[in-house]
Amino acid sequence: MANRTLGFSVALIVFALDQLSKWIITGPMSLFIEGQQYYVLPILQFTLTHNNGISLGLLNATNPIGRWMLVALTTAIAIAVAYWIGREKNRLDRIALGMVLGGALGNILDRSRHGYVVDFLDLHFRGIPSYLCPSFDDGLCRPFRDAVAAGVPHS
Repeated sequence: MANRTLGFSVALIVFALDQLSKWIITGPMSLFIEGQQYYVLPILQFTLTHNNGISLGLLNATNPIGRWMLVALTTAIAIAVAYWIGREKNRLDRIALGMVLGGALGNILDRSRHGYVVDFLDLHFRGIPSYLCPSFDDGLCRPFRDAVAAGVPHS
């Protein structure tokens, strides 16, 4: 039971932070139009992006069938990750999987409500053009970073 509690608690926290951060960007910070920017640091800005596809804009779903197919695919992945959380013994892996699940749930909600995922983190490093470092939402960045840090899950 403790295995599931930790992973699902992390998923709930990541989901809540994901939705809160998107609300702040599109609400109080007033980034309403895709492409609007708010400069934070020389290497970081918030750029509102409507991501119709999956990571890095792949599998672009610009019609209702594609949209709902991505919702179904993401839901299937979320179910698999939830199952994995319940079976995982390693604490760090449960935390990383919880982050992945929370980000996936945020993306499912976004795509169901808007038809796209709200992305906004825009990083620039040493003159690398921004199209090589596309905007990401917090729910995607955090799980990816932590999953990589946790390493490849072991059986």
